[in-house]
Amino acid sequence: MLSLLDALGLLHLSQQSTTFSPIVISATAFLLIIFGLLAVTIGKPYLLFFYSCFLKPHAKSAATGTQQDALESFYEGQAAVYDATRGILLPGRIEMLKLASAQLKFKAEQEERADTKREPTWIWVDIGGGTGYNVEKLNEILPIEEYFSSIYVVDLSPSLLAIARKRFEALGLDHIVKVVCMDVRKFRIEDFEVPKAGAGTGVNWITMSYSLSMIPDFYPVIDSLTELLTPTGIISVADFYVQSKTNFASRTYTGGLQNRHVNWFSRLFWRTWFEFDRVNLDEGRRDYLEYRFGTVLSIDERHRILGGIPYYIWVGCTKTSTTASHLEQLDASFTNSPYLSPADFQKPFSSLTSAANLQEQQLRSKGFEAAILNLSTNLPLPASFYQNHPWRIYYNEFHPQHTQFNNDYIYAFTWEDPQVDHRLLKISADDTVLAITSAGDNILSYILDGSPRRIHAVDMNPAQNHLLELKVAAFSANLSYEDIWSLFGDGIHMNFRELLLTKLSPHLSSGAIQFWLDNSSRFTRSGLYETGGSRIAIKVTRWLFRLFGVSRYVTLLCNAKTLNEQREIWKAKLRPVILSWWVSWAIIGNERFLWRALGVPGNQRHMIYADYYCDGAEDPTSSNPTKPKHDSGGKAIWEYVVNTLDPVVETTLIGSDNYFYGVCLQGKYSKRCHPTYLDQASYKKLTRPGAFSGVRIHTDGIMDVLDRIKPGTLTLAVVMDSMDWFTPDLTSQASEARTQIRHLNRALALNGRVFFRSAGLKPWYTRVFEETGFECRRVGTRLPGACIDRVNMYASTWICTKVQNLREKGNESPVLELAKSPGGTLRTRSSSGGSRMEELEI
Repeated sequence: MLSLLDALGLLHLSQQSTTFSPIVISATAFLLIIFGLLAVTIGKPYLLFFYSCFLKPHAKSAATGTQQDALESFYEGQAAVYDATRGILLPGRIEMLKLASAQLKFKAEQEERADTKREPTWIWVDIGGGTGYNVEKLNEILPIEEYFSSIYVVDLSPSLLAIARKRFEALGLDHIVKVVCMDVRKFRIEDFEVPKAGAGTGVNWITMSYSLSMIPDFYPVIDSLTELLTPTGIISVADFYVQSKTNFASRTYTGGLQNRHVNWFSRLFWRTWFEFDRVNLDEGRRDYLEYRFGTVLSIDERHRILGGIPYYIWVGCTKTSTTASHLEQLDASFTNSPYLSPADFQKPFSSLTSAANLQEQQLRSKGFEAAILNLSTNLPLPASFYQNHPWRIYYNEFHPQHTQFNNDYIYAFTWEDPQVDHRLLKISADDTVLAITSAGDNILSYILDGSPRRIHAVDMNPAQNHLLELKVAAFSANLSYEDIWSLFGDGIHMNFRELLLTKLSPHLSSGAIQFWLDNSSRFTRSGLYETGGSRIAIKVTRWLFRLFGVSRYVTLLCNAKTLNEQREIWKAKLRPVILSWWVSWAIIGNERFLWRALGVPGNQRHMIYADYYCDGAEDPTSSNPTKPKHDSGGKAIWEYVVNTLDPVVETTLIGSDNYFYGVCLQGKYSKRCHPTYLDQASYKKLTRPGAFSGVRIHTDGIMDVLDRIKPGTLTLAVVMDSMDWFTPDLTSQASEARTQIRHLNRALALNGRVFFRSAGLKPWYTRVFEETGFECRRVGTRLPGACIDRVNMYASTWICTKVQNLREKGNESPVLELAKSPGGTLRTRSSSGGSRMEELEI
């Protein structure tokens, strides 16, 4: 046998004319050595594979041989060991089958055909199915005879198909599975299937696992697949690829792009490596696939065992599976606008634009605008429109306002106390709510206790919305209560990846499933509540406890049965560690730590400083409330933390009534103490059909969302402490705070409310609310020694009620004017005397 160095010298170079760089040749030599060692170590199947792939020359040259000749030359000698060697070499095949079959099962359930006794009617075509491995593996995931009437394994290699025939005979599936040796371009389902009465014949599912990259003339193949697939069918592909971000970053119709980019060296090396055996990784194949079909799920991974080979799993559908009418209805649900059916949705883009100009007040979501542009250029709709649920609204994954978070969330759980929200707000089924997503716990709480007709969950950080989406998907998939508790109670689920692929994936957007596949270890190793930006503060605290040898007292504190017992442990053992002078100096007074670990921005710190130094600092409610005294040594923050923690320990029992601090100290919730959504009674309510039909998840800024919501339709906006983040400015009419408050006034109905918490006792921006048509009322104040709520991290809580409609014209100052019309509508008029009037129902 040739040596590895001789093999490197051969490598089919007699068939190639390309000149390779020394880097590529060196890397190739290295991988050949690895493959050689693997072959020697594992045994005969890999030796045969190694010989067929790297040493044996093709029997026919590219100039004289057909594609079938080339395939037979490559596979004939290794057909018997094909399955034994491809388990490691071809990743993603099983995951592709699980993802696609989960989509099919969801469709069956939606069509009320999930009964296992129903007549099997689906048709599946496996393109390049080879030895029939996919069929056998699917039968372990989804009982074939209960769902499929026919399965076709189509391939050009007689040697591989001979193995397939034997496999199906042994499995007893040869009455369902047909083996077809032909060019897929010539495959027509009508040649094999008798059309059903009153309906045509179509394929419900098409799969291609590592076959698209081996088809030289792939354009007509993909075109032929569009004709095979039924309007409600799906197509799934797993294959290797390379691609640069510059070629896909501006596209609006793909999904799950975060992990898609491949660096220049990997692109060069893997493309060259695979071309030795006529496997083509050029990006045009995947691009054309995404052009001809709509994207349901798109996942990008790396084969870590073999040097990080990039591969993708893609699930698609026909472009027209989302109809024009459906598109309009979705847009109406995004923006709270009435549904207006277009006369002819497929008109040229210019006509559509003209029609839009005629209806100046008609609002459109960003997704709708992208969809219109795509339709005008014959592109698929954005991937969000092909999802099974309308929850997740389209957004640009590569926009700087989203990428600034480095694809990670800050909070793994929500800090705001929902007990206070419900007591003060009394949310009802008539409400339309806009709320900051955070970790989504508050959104679930509003659904449980108020069931508002619509909740707009808004967060600029995509990962925070991924977390909410996961929670919504878990309940929508009807996971068992035990699984729900493992995921979000313990924060650990060792079978998370399997749940994600087989149960949760039909209920997740493409971006969300990519994120959770990339971060599945958060549930299998670290635990959910040990992740996110806030984990830094939690881990530092635990490190301090271990350093001072008081960790066991943390456990005793969390298990305390009475407040007296809890107070004694806190004062004697834990408080001297957490609130020591050097911790204040080194950690609490560190502004970078406050931002990265606790999410406290500079402007919010200044509000704390201003309250602490109120005797000598500028009045934060003055005309220019900026630059309060510097907090030397973190004194103001230290006192703020003292006033936060001491009352919590004094007045709330951590182990049974304060899950916020319980999860920080223990890394998980307990059955005694947890958010309401983890109760068994809540489980029943959240798993009922339609529980989340009113949820819309916006990855955007609050002002962007308010801009696209029909005026006067919101009844409640819960903005948490986000107003504290604005730079104090009472003089400018164009300040960020004033602009957002104007947007809130426009979107809210009369008597609609804005609910927020603040680190300041009298936030400077309440004056802006009052100048902009709101009546402000402080409904909670943190007094020394007392808790404002169970978290106790904010100094005040506010409700600002809209009492006037704000009307602006041009660059004039806003003018507020009320007039009750005989028809029962409120009219607002500009003081400029113009006749333009805005009418809102009251």
